[in-house]
Amino acid sequence: MLTKPEIEAACGLVRSQMPETPQYAWPLLAKELGVETWVKHENHSPTGAFKVRGGITFIDWLKRERPGVRGIITATRGNHGQSQARASTAAGLSAHIYVPRGNSVEKNAAMRAFGGTLSEFGDDFDEARLEAMRVAEQEGWHPVPPFHMELVRGVATYAYELLTAAPHLDTVYVPIGCGSGICGTILARNALGLKTKVVGVVADTAQAAKLSVAAGTLVETGPTATFADGMAVRVPVAEAYEIYAAGAERIVSVSDVEIADAVRLLFRTTHNVAEGAGAAATAALMQERAMMQGKAVGVILTGGNIDTAWFNEVLAGGVPEV
Repeated sequence: MLTKPEIEAACGLVRSQMPETPQYAWPLLAKELGVETWVKHENHSPTGAFKVRGGITFIDWLKRERPGVRGIITATRGNHGQSQARASTAAGLSAHIYVPRGNSVEKNAAMRAFGGTLSEFGDDFDEARLEAMRVAEQEGWHPVPPFHMELVRGVATYAYELLTAAPHLDTVYVPIGCGSGICGTILARNALGLKTKVVGVVADTAQAAKLSVAAGTLVETGPTATFADGMAVRVPVAEAYEIYAAGAERIVSVSDVEIADAVRLLFRTTHNVAEGAGAAATAALMQERAMMQGKAVGVILTGGNIDTAWFNEVLAGGVPEV
């Protein structure tokens, strides 16, 4: 679905705006887990999250395909919105971003700092998404959905970097929200012709992707109360489902308690800050460490944009309530 030349072209475009993010095999992390563990540090990107890559490729595509476009409109819990605001502003476009009520204060501030205009609507991401798409049609802004192949093409570059640097990895754990990350990883793996297993990770309270794969059809869930806000999605994306249902080895779920443990582990062993979704892959590896013995494993630290109050609470041994 994405060829090696298409991903390599995306790598060139992404690198024109940011350097490759590092991937390190941290010895202290390996000692604690008993597993050779490579961390892909998307928390080191210009927005502190992997989504920045998709913004670069999507807005480049949009400017070429819709030269008269005035601006975009999208919905987010924060990292996708920062990406779209950053790329749109740089391209001379306006960025209208919908977030649910009670969204991360610091992610909201970052989106505004990157040039986005924010509106609050609904109680969760999916309600904000529906309103953003309605306003896009009514007011003529170009809608940016949560999943689009130009977003995935950009996001795939992080997996391409990781798997090129460490092609010996047996398994890579990737968190799932709307699915661009896991799909980009699967497609990069396929383009490189590797046998690396890709394991998706969802929150216990946001299992739409896992339930959908188990049922063989799309399954919408109820409320998604998790401090891993990047994974708090009720409605699975059909296009993403088609890719991860076929290409993922399995999908596992982790609790907020496990995610908080992983945030602490990453900080203690690597001194990197991970937001909830950013620590989910590590939480899944912690859960499955026994079956990973003797293997080389990768975890995607997808972002470090956790609000200060939540981070303080986690480091003190707590679990943020949502």
